[in-house]
Amino acid sequence: MTGLFSLKGRTALVTGARRGIGQALAVGLAQAGADLVLAGRTADLHETASLVQQAGGSAEQVALDLADPAAVPAAAGRLLAGRRVDVLVNNAGVIRREPATGVDYPGWRAVLDVNLDAAFLLTRACGAPMLARGQGKIITVASLLSFQGGINVVAYTASKHAVAGMTRALANEWAPHGVQVNAIAPGYIATDNTRPLRAEPGREAAIRDRIPAGRWGVPADLVGAAVFLASAASDYVSGHLLVVDGGWLAR
Repeated sequence: MTGLFSLKGRTALVTGARRGIGQALAVGLAQAGADLVLAGRTADLHETASLVQQAGGSAEQVALDLADPAAVPAAAGRLLAGRRVDVLVNNAGVIRREPATGVDYPGWRAVLDVNLDAAFLLTRACGAPMLARGQGKIITVASLLSFQGGINVVAYTASKHAVAGMTRALANEWAPHGVQVNAIAPGYIATDNTRPLRAEPGREAAIRDRIPAGRWGVPADLVGAAVFLASAASDYVSGHLLVVDGGWLAR
């Protein structure tokens, strides 16, 4: 790939890269020319690494446990000590589905720890050298629940609203220094996280019927947005939540 959308010579760090959206984004960035650092709770992302290599990129696997935000700064420091990261994709996330009255504080914190706190701490760690160089791309995976309330996912919704605010706040600070901070807000995508919804015939049909595209998305549907936000094509795009939802929010 050449021109505005080429990522040749760039290194992208993708969290939660073992499967689903993270795997698709890692492979898509490699197809655009990037080399990948694949992060997961344990460094066993062999399937994704193989797909990245087949797409023409190099793939390094690293263990990064985002469920322990207090450990993220030191872990990120070790990761960045010998690597230049040009693009950070904060994809890792967790969701818990239960009525709000059943959500205890540890359960609330478990979602916020990964989806918000760890994402901020990793962004701060990767952003500092980007700011020093005057160039970099931060992409965080938000959600339709950055705009809506959802059902029985209060902690997840709170975290994704916060991700939207964090994206805009960091864009205000970092855009003047050549670092673009944006987010992708996926619609209803067929992944492990949405399997419970797709397993309910009535709920699945209600969701699909509202999507103008007439189908659930698949992880590959998000690749174009990620390549755009990671490349020079988006150098004047900052603080934006790029919705990829088949038209859901327009309905």
